[in-house]
Amino acid sequence: MKLAAYGEVNMELALRGLELKTRDPYLSGWRLRVLPALGHLPVRMITNGAVDRTVQNWIADECSRSTVKNTIAVLVRVMEQAVRDGIIKINPARVTGWQKLYKQAEDELLDPRALALPDWEALVKLAGALVAASYGEYQGWSDVVLFAACTAARIGEVSGCRVGDIDTTTWIWTVRRQTTPAPGGLVDKGTKGKRARQVPIIEEIRPLVAQRVLAAGPDPDARLFTGPRGGRISTAVLRDATHWDDVVTRLGYEHLRRHDLRHTGLTWFADAGVQVHVLRKIAGHGSLTTTQRYQHPDVH
Repeated sequence: MKLAAYGEVNMELALRGLELKTRDPYLSGWRLRVLPALGHLPVRMITNGAVDRTVQNWIADECSRSTVKNTIAVLVRVMEQAVRDGIIKINPARVTGWQKLYKQAEDELLDPRALALPDWEALVKLAGALVAASYGEYQGWSDVVLFAACTAARIGEVSGCRVGDIDTTTWIWTVRRQTTPAPGGLVDKGTKGKRARQVPIIEEIRPLVAQRVLAAGPDPDARLFTGPRGGRISTAVLRDATHWDDVVTRLGYEHLRRHDLRHTGLTWFADAGVQVHVLRKIAGHGSLTTTQRYQHPDVH
């Protein structure tokens, strides 16, 4: 039985004894985070490592500490019920040290520049290596990585980009939506900041973008970036299809996550002299303080 189905059947049993004010955030965590990340997996296949990586993703997505705590708690309760039912022997959701990971993530957010790739050559090398490691050497993965880094966008926003969002006259991308995991698969919804924003498309990737616009056809609602079979992409799809973790480790960037392509782009924009109020609009940051962390230009 998959986790989503098991939770639906056993949730009341798993949450017995909880006060109503505690149940609501637990159920919210289950619906909004556990199901999209792990709901498709059979209960027996949920490992401590899978939970660890999932928690890291929640932290990277800037979920609050209390949100992560409540989400882990409901997963622990459901998996504990699976232990009682004899489906598994040990509860894999009892992860330890996630608070330390949270502290590490907070430290990184104080210095996001430290997560950026050093230069254009490093980005191109990474993109090529990811293509080489993928099944059928799908060139689209390189396009996604280059576009994400050069626009400082989230992978979900890259996935949600449509042909009609690109103005090839002014070379401006209007970011209107993102593709995110949800129960039943990937769905399109508004941007994280709940408002559209405009992002410049730099000269280096304009030929790439023009080629993809041409290949997508005249339909303005056609996706600019898709997987090799035409499906929607996500950060997990990109990771698995390109063997991301193995590739970045081999290149000496063990720390590099898909989200760090965004840190790369914002760092490069800052180093190019883009003013902080403009950079904030490009990034879609709610707070100017977040944007200012990128404002330490190199001597170049």
